[in-house]
Amino acid sequence: MAGFQIRKPHSMDKAELREAAEGLAKQLEGTHGVRARWEGDSVRIKGAGVDGKLTLSDADVLVSVELGLMASAFKGPLRNEVQRFLDEYVS
Repeated sequence: MAGFQIRKPHSMDKAELREAAEGLAKQLEGTHGVRARWEGDSVRIKGAGVDGKLTLSDADVLVSVELGLMASAFKGPLRNEVQRFLDEYVS
């Protein structure tokens, strides 16, 4: 399986951070047809060939994504989309 991880440090409070994470989850649901579900301080993202987790902590955000064979063709664009979103909304 192909995949990637992105770790982004932040200095935001939990409410702001959760709002940003919800925005990313909604964006991915809309553009990639995945489903998002909160589990404590993590949001689980699942779809056809995609299994991801965005975990919030006091110091950083960790995005871990595993892609199946067919979805691995979209690894670069998906990674870029997630990185761009984090750079724009997480500080």
